[in-house]
Order: sequence, then structure tokens, then C-alpha cells
Amino acid sequence: MPRSDDAETTAPVDPPQRPGGEAGPMPESPAIEVQHLGKQYATGKRAVDDVSFTIDRGETFALLGPNGAGKSTTVEILEGYRSRTDGEVRVLGHDPARTSRSHNARIGIVLQTSAESPNVTVAEQLNHFATLYPKHRSVEELLTATGLETQRNTRISRLSGGQRRRVDVALGIIGRPEVLFLDEPTTGFDPEARRQFWDLLRQVQHEGTTILLTTHYLDEAAQLADRAAVIADGKLLDLAPIDEIGGAEARTPRVRWRDDDGGHHDERTTDPTALIRSSTAPMHDLEVIRPSLEDVYLDMVGQK
Repeated sequence: MPRSDDAETTAPVDPPQRPGGEAGPMPESPAIEVQHLGKQYATGKRAVDDVSFTIDRGETFALLGPNGAGKSTTVEILEGYRSRTDGEVRVLGHDPARTSRSHNARIGIVLQTSAESPNVTVAEQLNHFATLYPKHRSVEELLTATGLETQRNTRISRLSGGQRRRVDVALGIIGRPEVLFLDEPTTGFDPEARRQFWDLLRQVQHEGTTILLTTHYLDEAAQLADRAAVIADGKLLDLAPIDEIGGAEARTPRVRWRDDDGGHHDERTTDPTALIRSSTAPMHDLEVIRPSLEDVYLDMVGQK
């Protein structure tokens, strides 16, 4: 959803300086910076505990974790919808707790819950929000990209849950945002709709948009993300490129077999073929297991 505010609250700043005090453009800062972020509620529960990460401009970053891990709280703080207890946060160089209307127009948000007007049609809703942005996507482009062409004149109250979710996504990208927050974006999508959404998101990625994605679908993260952070109980468990989450050991293939005496063997090796060829005894019920992202993730949060 677009952000809007009634007043400009960001104070004017001096022109940027290069190191040494020389005037001129500074190196481009990360799109999102999170340093020692913490959130504690009045009950004493600490939903986010000393979480730090940065997201480069143009990067797609996945925030992974079980329900109640602190993912949505973290994202809501970055969106400016929730206050923080500790730490520093910057989105496009600004503290999201104190931003301006012009800054918020550079941000796209897809919330977990739908926020459309139920008594207007899909096309009417998109046309209304398009007027908020000078360089918006066309309604036709959005309808095609989200697979809603046949629902253009349907009232939102009559859409299925998955179709409403597609409207949410369309509203999030309508203004060609520099940063896009996607909180469980494909909840309610059928497999075909999910793949259509992935194609749409790849187009958004190609345009240079920075994307922060939370998802319960590990295959979605593997398909779309450059890097990921895993959070459980409010703490950061790992931060790495998506194909390195969990570390090398967790991703090392396992070879399992049974020997002639019925004994079971289970060995980790970076070269399963060499291990099998080197065996001088028969290997019965042989299995080579290459851990997927989901396997590694479940091991991590299970240990936590």
C-alpha cells in the first residue's frame, strides 16, 4: 500500500560531503540499514532482540523465520508502522519513524492483511491509487501482471482471498517504488498464481527495485532472494547469500547405506561419488541426500 502523511517532518540537511570535507556526491548508501534493532512490549516480551543487517540497493532480501519469530515486527518498524525500543534504522537514508510524504512515496508496501475498499471495483481501486504517483504503472499493466484482467470490473468484496492478495500486490508496485516491502505476499495463491507473481517480481527486480520479502515458502525465497536472514525468538540466527544459509557443513551432502551385516551408516561428504567408489563392501539401500534450503532452515529453527 502507498504511504501518505499530512505534513513534511524531515528537517533540511546540508549537501553531502565526501570524506575529508570535500563537496560532491557521496557513495550510494545501502537501501536499508538495521543496527542492533530491538523491540520490547509492555508485557516484557522482547519481539526483536539485537538484530542487524543491511540491504543493498537493487537487492532482494528474504527474512525467514517461524510464526512469532519477529519478522513482521521488524518489517513494520522499517515501514514506519511500529516504534522500536532500541537500535538505529534507515530506509533510503531516512529514519522511518520520522519521514516525509515525498520519502514515503518512494516506498511500496504489501501488508499481511488486505486494506482495499471493498465496495469499489478492482480497476477503480487501481485508478484511484495511480493518481497518487507521477510515474505510476498503467492499470492495464497491473491487471495483466497480477492475472486480474477478468476481474477488472468486479467489486473487491466479491473477490476470493487469493484475488484480493493480488490486488494488494498491484497496489504495492503501482508507484514504481525504490524499496518494496512484501510481507507474505503469496498467501492464498494457487501454484500457477504464485509462479505468475514470481515472474512479476523478477520484472520489478530488473527495474532495480530493492525488495524485502518475508515468506513461509522456502522455495519462494530460493527462487527470488539474493540473500536471507533467519530469525527465531527475535534473534538473528544467520545472515548469508541464499545458497549459503546454514553454512557449508549444514549443506554438505549425506550418504546413507546399510552393510551386509545390517549395520547403518550415515556420512557427510562433499564428494558422495568418491565415497561410494572407494567402498570395498556392498552398500545396500544407498541414499545420497543433498540438503535443500528447507532442510537447512528447519534444522536451524528446530535447534533454536
